[in-house]
Amino acid sequence: MELRKTQIKTCAVLLEEFQSAPQPVNPEKLIFKGVGERDVYNISAPFEDEGELVIAGRVEPRDSEHSEVYFFVNRNGEWIPREGAPVFQLQDPFFTKIGGELIFGGVQIFPHPTIDGALGWRTVFYRGKSIADLKEFAKGPDGMKDLRIIELKDGSIGVLTRPQGEKGGRGKIGFTRIPSLDDFTCEVIEQAPLLEGQFIDEEWGGANEPHLLSNGLIGVLGHIACFDEEGNRHYYPMVFVLNPDTMEFSDIELIATRSHFLEGASKRPDLVDVVFSGGLIRKGDGTADLYAGISDAEAQKITIVDPFIKYER
Repeated sequence: MELRKTQIKTCAVLLEEFQSAPQPVNPEKLIFKGVGERDVYNISAPFEDEGELVIAGRVEPRDSEHSEVYFFVNRNGEWIPREGAPVFQLQDPFFTKIGGELIFGGVQIFPHPTIDGALGWRTVFYRGKSIADLKEFAKGPDGMKDLRIIELKDGSIGVLTRPQGEKGGRGKIGFTRIPSLDDFTCEVIEQAPLLEGQFIDEEWGGANEPHLLSNGLIGVLGHIACFDEEGNRHYYPMVFVLNPDTMEFSDIELIATRSHFLEGASKRPDLVDVVFSGGLIRKGDGTADLYAGISDAEAQKITIVDPFIKYER
């Protein structure tokens, strides 16, 4: 299938286009218990581990960014920490399966090497047969969040990157492919070419969860974000599709906005309009459930039209 890329679309243009698209339905808050007064947000989609569904979630106090990632299981409609599961000192967890193994990761924060009192961050990856035996195997470059990998049709690995600074400005998405996980190095990640024309320099975005489509294309669930004049942040869940063979890709499309979800708490006043894509469960009936972090304070899910079906036809 040929992917059509037109001009760069800003958040404002994407919002306007989305008004005429089918709107999301059935918003629902996920209820997390067993972590005290802390918030649970920026979750993964549910995935199966040792025969039961598990959600990885970012757990932290309202007034802090020092978070832990817990694995939660559903008991009578509430998600509680899974007994005996490891807890990681990470933010914004994600997972994928490669070669039958569970690949899990998140963002690790550390004292900034040169700026006093500031934090640096990097993405850390673990692998194992199951959650119980995850072992660290790779770290991304310092300063890079939203680094994701996906197993492609031929067994090679697609790598979605998000440099910031000289190469990526506020944050742009890059892509490369590698023969195997053994080739997953900082050098490869840093050299990945950018997908030009997805973001204007004043805005930014990242990949949250790549999906392998039936025809070998990569469906990318991600986010696009901007500041308004008051300095408030606006994060929108979005998708686009990428051909790993030709490096062609489609325009970004929004799939929901904060207003589609239920009212709720916010970590800070400048984070009210934040939806952070966690994961997408494609249901096979033309719809999909989007799991998302809301306003950096809670987690919700909502049903949307499956955004990738049209690319599989």
